[in-house]
Formats: sequence, C-alpha cells, structure tokens
Amino acid sequence: MPVNNRILVVEDDITLNQQVCALLSNKGYQVDCIHDGEQGLSQALAIEYDLIILDIRLPTMEGYEILAQLRKVKHTPVLILSACGAEQERIKGLSLGADDYLSKPFNLDELVLRIEAILRRVHALHSQAKTPFNITLVDLHLDRQQQQAYFKSEPVDITAIQFKLLWQLAQNHNETLSKAFLYQSVLERQFSRYDRSLDMHLSRLRKKLVAVGLSAESISTVHGKGYKLHVAL
Repeated sequence: MPVNNRILVVEDDITLNQQVCALLSNKGYQVDCIHDGEQGLSQALAIEYDLIILDIRLPTMEGYEILAQLRKVKHTPVLILSACGAEQERIKGLSLGADDYLSKPFNLDELVLRIEAILRRVHALHSQAKTPFNITLVDLHLDRQQQQAYFKSEPVDITAIQFKLLWQLAQNHNETLSKAFLYQSVLERQFSRYDRSLDMHLSRLRKKLVAVGLSAESISTVHGKGYKLHVAL
C-alpha cells in the first residue's frame, strides 16, 4: 500500500507531529510535516498528495478553512484530527468534505489502519475504468454495465442509486464503509447528519435483497462507523 503514496501531516503539536511522521515514514510513506495552517494550505494546493492528515485547531488558519479552500479545487482525501469528545468538530469537518476523522488522543495503530482503509477506497475508485464490469459473491451477481443485480440468476428490482450503493458495498466486501464515503461516492454530495437519504436507500435495498432470499444480516450497520456487506463465501 505505501508504494509512492505521499501524505501531508498538518498538526501544530510538535511531539505528535513528529510521532506521526516518523511512524508513517517507517511504514514506507513519503511524508511532509507542517505545523502551521497557512503553510499547510499552501503545501496542499501546490503538491498532489494521496492523503492529508489535518488537525482542526491550528495557528494562522484553522483546519476548517483549509478544508473548505482545498475542496474548491481538489478532492484529496482528508483525515481530520479532532479534540476528544468534540462531536461538533467532527460533524463540521465531515460536512465540509473530510473523508474520515480520529479523536485525540488516538492509538497510532488505529491511525495507520484508517489511512490504509482510505487509500484502498480511493485507489479502487481511481481504477474503476480497469475494474471488471461484474462482481459475483456466491449467489449475488452484479452487472455494472447493465446496472442490474441478480440473486440466484433472478433479477433484483432495484433503482440506479440502490445499485450504485450495492456495487460500492460489494466492491469493498466485508469492509465497513463510512457514511461520509458513501455520501460522496454514491449520492455525490457531502455528508450531513440531518440527511437521512442514505439510510433510506440502504433500508429499501436491504428489504429488496431479503425479499429475494438474501440474509437480512448480509448488509449490516456498524454503529458509529457505517455499513458493511457480508455474503458468506
């Protein structure tokens, strides 16, 4: 995963910044470390990064402003770092287009896992043109070209949005996908905690799959994290 992946760390806590940068360098990533908000934005705009780790509370320019400015011109994945228990920080960050968040203090191993998960999803999206037009998980078959799902060779009556949602879940089989990621990749808009449309689409998709014989547990809600598709192989 680390091959040629370049990460920008914007964090004003010098000790934490050094710890994160040293860890990622040891993992094989190319890492640039910034302690200042304005410099962080300048660096993020000037260089093509695979991921940006962005603290919210920064000198000269807060993380929200950096994220808002960045999203006007780039879709670089962003993992925000928020203060422990600062729910509003996380919600605001996600609504501005962040891909994921981590609350301080955090486990460095969890940080690495979240980075790897984000990069896997992004690489999957970038390689969609090379992706086979079909996914088969036991009796569930998806035909991307026809936008059609089949269960035990019988067509499943789902909408285009529901197919797109199912395709993302199937492409990342047995992996939890965050609501923020699904809002951007399926609904093509930013996540909002007041917007229940993703939940509605997923609920209807689940009912249709159950109606044709798929287990109700195949699409599961992972509390506080997102959704996951698991078809026993």
